[in-house]
Amino acid sequence: MNKIELIEKVVEKTGYTKKEVDATISATVEAIQNSLKNGEKVAIAGFGTFDVSSRKEREGRNPATGETIKIAASKSPKFKPGKTFKEMLN
Repeated sequence: MNKIELIEKVVEKTGYTKKEVDATISATVEAIQNSLKNGEKVAIAGFGTFDVSSRKEREGRNPATGETIKIAASKSPKFKPGKTFKEMLN
């Protein structure tokens, strides 16, 4: 499901307009992104937790040449589903 399909599902369920739902979803995603950027966790009860994972700088290899390269430290978003969400899927 992409964003447009999600908007349509929420419109069907709530009766709000597409414009209202699009603005709400966009604002929600932006709020989650900004919180993660500021180093804050985002926990949604019954759904899960968004957090940032940090990876240290490390050595790797260029597969084409075999040359050793440094892979820079990086941050990546991660999501841990909540118990209720996991139980619903199983």
